[in-house]
Amino acid sequence: MSHLFLIFLYSALAFNVALGGGGEVAGESRDGANPFTPKAALVRYWNKQIGSDLQKSTFLLSRASPLSVVESATFTKLAAQNALSNYLPAFCKSANLFCFPDLGQSLEKHGPNSNFAVYSNKNFTNYGTGGHGGTDSFKNYTDYFPVDSFRRYSRDSAGHNDNFDNYGPEGNTMDLSFNGYGSGAIRGVGEFKKYSEESNVPNVRFNSYSSDGNTRKQSFRSYSTESNAGDQYFTSYGKNSQGSPNEFTSYGENTNVIGSTFTGYGRTANAAKDKFTSYGFGGNVPVNNFKSYGDGGNSGIDTFKSYRNQSNVGDDSFRSYAKNSHSAEVNFANYGQSVNEGTDTFTGYGKGATGHKIGFKFYGVNNTFTDYAKKGISFSRYTNKSSETMISTAVNGSSVNRWIEPGKFFRESMLKKGTVMPMPDIRDKMPKRSFLPRTISSKLPFSTSKLEEMKKIFHAADNSSMEHMFTEALHDCERAPSKGETKRCVPSIEDMIDFATTVLGRNVVVRTTQSVEGSKQNVMIGSVKGINGGQVTKSVSCHQSLFPYLLYYCHSVPKVRVYEADLLDPKTKANINHGVAICHLDTSDWSAGHGAFVALGSGPGRIEVCHWIFENDMTWTIVD
Repeated sequence: MSHLFLIFLYSALAFNVALGGGGEVAGESRDGANPFTPKAALVRYWNKQIGSDLQKSTFLLSRASPLSVVESATFTKLAAQNALSNYLPAFCKSANLFCFPDLGQSLEKHGPNSNFAVYSNKNFTNYGTGGHGGTDSFKNYTDYFPVDSFRRYSRDSAGHNDNFDNYGPEGNTMDLSFNGYGSGAIRGVGEFKKYSEESNVPNVRFNSYSSDGNTRKQSFRSYSTESNAGDQYFTSYGKNSQGSPNEFTSYGENTNVIGSTFTGYGRTANAAKDKFTSYGFGGNVPVNNFKSYGDGGNSGIDTFKSYRNQSNVGDDSFRSYAKNSHSAEVNFANYGQSVNEGTDTFTGYGKGATGHKIGFKFYGVNNTFTDYAKKGISFSRYTNKSSETMISTAVNGSSVNRWIEPGKFFRESMLKKGTVMPMPDIRDKMPKRSFLPRTISSKLPFSTSKLEEMKKIFHAADNSSMEHMFTEALHDCERAPSKGETKRCVPSIEDMIDFATTVLGRNVVVRTTQSVEGSKQNVMIGSVKGINGGQVTKSVSCHQSLFPYLLYYCHSVPKVRVYEADLLDPKTKANINHGVAICHLDTSDWSAGHGAFVALGSGPGRIEVCHWIFENDMTWTIVD
């Protein structure tokens, strides 16, 4: 890159930052008045592809790129030269993207007592390291997008207590890393109470947590309760520890699609005592993996009580659990007593162990035991109900539907004037971002084969929330379409226009629910209008994906009806919102365990299923 270009880049970015990133530069403005801004170019493209006489979506245009002419040209050139990574903070700020801050390592020293409240994006390195006594308290520690790093926290300490009380409540896309936490510590207590409660997409990693510790107690109470779609990783947790009890109480209770992975947990530990009480209780599709848990341990006691009890489906895998251990005692009481049963796989469980005692009491169904220890195992009241029976239960509507928010799915007959029905929480919980102009998005890598390039550009560490965000989005975008589905992921509004007009033609309009009023309360249906006269029609629905810039998963499925309806306050009859709903008439290819059938009590192909268009999602239809 030339010296002259670097001077030009620095001057352009510095001048825009000095104006708060949103002022006018040489007569141009962020509102698109300048004909050369990305937003102005988008409006011209809209007029060309759809027509200037049709009403444009102010909702969609408000999410267009805010980049100025200079910024757009600069970052387009950097993207073409594969050099955006060097200017990521400026790029993220100017383009209104969702990026995590870079947290480097620190060699700071800290006192024995620390209190933290209302902090964000903090590097907690060496806190409590080598300390004797003292307490660190994280109480009501909050940030909507917390990105915190705990390296060597309380390492080699003696009698040092750590309290995480109400840490990160209602956090969004949390990225928390505990590396070497409590490693080599003697005595003391690490307590996580109400940690990341009601958070969205938490990603928490515990690496070498409490390894080589001596009689140090770790307690997780109400950890990730009522959280949504995240992952927790425990690697070498309690490895080589001595008499260190760990308690997981109400861990992941009432969560939605939370995954936990325990690798090398308690490996070669001595006299470890681990308790999992109400772990994954009442969750929706929890996924837990235990790899080499307690492998080679001595006199360990593990208790699983009400583990994944009353949950919906779920999948647990125990590989080499308590393998080669000595005098291990493992108790499973009320394990996996789910309503819609999941799958449990035990591979090499207790193999090579001596003097062990493993008991299953009131254990659930759909379990596979492979290469399992033949002695020292007892089964009491082991359930073995067939999957066909469970599917029948779901179809007949006798399954519990408490995992699905009331009103998230409903029948078409509900869309009648005067009907009172619950409105789900339709608020957009994702971070606020903007689209990139196609001149930039088209130059960025986007495929599983180029994941490392994507990570480099956005400074995503291995196993970080950003990497998880990438893999989830790529999985959805690269999977084969379902029967009759036409799909495409669009990183720019221009791409969305192209896809919608390819499927529907140029005579199209964007429809979305007007606001979030009425969320999480009962609403009354006012006047109802069926698009295309209420006949079966085509539509292109677009749903947000979690990504640094706005990325939408757009798809068209056959046989739908689209409705617009006034939503009223049931008491005052005042108009509070204008909702858009889509009804899927053909559900024959849907999974029997789909949330719609759990909520409505039927099965694939037996009923139609309707849902509202949530905040910042949309559906394209022909002009009515």
